[in-house]
Amino acid sequence: MRSVRFQRALSRARHAAIGAAIGGAVGGLISRDAASTGGAVGALVGATIGEKRATARSRFEQAKERGQVRIERVRR
Repeated sequence: MRSVRFQRALSRARHAAIGAAIGGAVGGLISRDAASTGGAVGALVGATIGEKRATARSRFEQAKERGQVRIERVRR
């Protein structure tokens, strides 16, 4: 199992890349300068989303594991 820190870093990087691509494409429709700015802003927003998403997913998995342990105790 990967550590939460490692998962968070991967999620941040993945979402930052997606955000930069989207921001750059939208900004590119306007001008070259806007493409650069749009990519930077998109990467920042994507990294923020990636940070929050990994944390929520890891907490959900922890709760799911705890639930499985409780079910096993009841079955005994």
